[in-house]
Amino acid sequence: MRMVDLIIKKQEGKALTKEEIRFIIDGYTDGSIPDYQMSAWAMAVFFQDMTDEERMELTMAMAESGDQIDLSAIEGIKVDKHSTGGVGDTTTLVLAPLVASCGVPVAKMSGRGLGHTGGTLDKLESIPGFHVEIDEATFASIVNENKVAVIGQSGNLCPADKKLYALRDVTGTVNSLPLIASSIMCKKIAAGADAIVLDVKIGAGAFMKTEEDARALAHAMVKIGNLAGRKTMAIISDMSQPLGVAVGNALEVEVAIETLKGNGPKDLEALCIELGSQMVYLGGKAADLAEARELVTENLRNGKALEKFKVFVASQGGNPAVVDDYSLMPQASRQQEVLAEATGYVTEIVADDIGVAAMLLGAGRATKESTIDLSAGLKILKKVGDPVRKGEAIVRMFANKADFGQAEKLIQEAYSIGEEQKEITLIHSVILD
Repeated sequence: MRMVDLIIKKQEGKALTKEEIRFIIDGYTDGSIPDYQMSAWAMAVFFQDMTDEERMELTMAMAESGDQIDLSAIEGIKVDKHSTGGVGDTTTLVLAPLVASCGVPVAKMSGRGLGHTGGTLDKLESIPGFHVEIDEATFASIVNENKVAVIGQSGNLCPADKKLYALRDVTGTVNSLPLIASSIMCKKIAAGADAIVLDVKIGAGAFMKTEEDARALAHAMVKIGNLAGRKTMAIISDMSQPLGVAVGNALEVEVAIETLKGNGPKDLEALCIELGSQMVYLGGKAADLAEARELVTENLRNGKALEKFKVFVASQGGNPAVVDDYSLMPQASRQQEVLAEATGYVTEIVADDIGVAAMLLGAGRATKESTIDLSAGLKILKKVGDPVRKGEAIVRMFANKADFGQAEKLIQEAYSIGEEQKEITLIHSVILD
């Protein structure tokens, strides 16, 4: 088998076999296939696409290129959730205890953020004492006992994907649907989940800007998951403005707790109920999505999800007293409000600009070496559709050392205020196959 023949085959639009795809991925991972040949193949895929079976085989080859997490010691159907990104996306902090309170094991492996704010691990480390470095045996034991644990990704997961993504980044092949879908799904499959729920974002603050593109990606990933033997579902949700009312690590933990208390922002709560319903259904705890939604909503209202959050925090060394005393988490020494420049209704908030503003205040990482300020960030005081008067606060900034000036300028540019009230659709569609 020669790589040049496989490049030509894909250039001609022909489907590659399982053996041919394995040859490509194994060869690129071990270095026997050079970058220039892999670049040519990626460009051929970019223009010629792949069949559903090719996408699945590519995903599995990349998942099996490194370590795979064995969750068989954990009882029940393990359901994972993945979001394609966004600003203020605090869903995991709410979903993990909420879904666990319904009896579905949540064995979550998360990463650290590079960009607007920290990842789920950084947010959890805002809670004093919480530790994410747990060995696999302890991890399994905690999940079996409490139904929930969140730890850092360990081992050499999907090295082929890491190598291929770096190549795509410099060869103009990032925006290839089969390569995007397989990149996301290989990590979920390698992480050992039995079932997967996907939150595909759409809008100015998302990777996918149009509903057509988001639908195509969601269908592609759901098809890959199901063909690979993992029950998979997806929703397409809005990210044209920040989700919830906070962007920043400790600030987002506070909002997550308020949501578990029933006092959270309506968009974050609604999204968590939708995603949680799918997770509970796939986890086998409800006969259909409607029954799952009833169970999830009930546990959010009756306090069971909040109690599970306390257990979750305590089981990983954290102080559950944060639920009633947010001052136990890192607190910024300085605050400043951003004031509206006009009277009317908020008609647009460019999510990306809000995210960059939070990063400038210290809430995120510009590079892997950057240090996060867990107390820094933003509270969103006015969202799309809200009435506002000139001079009224629309955002509150939190920082310690960072200068507020540049962040404030970005926030002002992100907000549009007009005369007509506008509404945003949060859930665009549910993808089942």
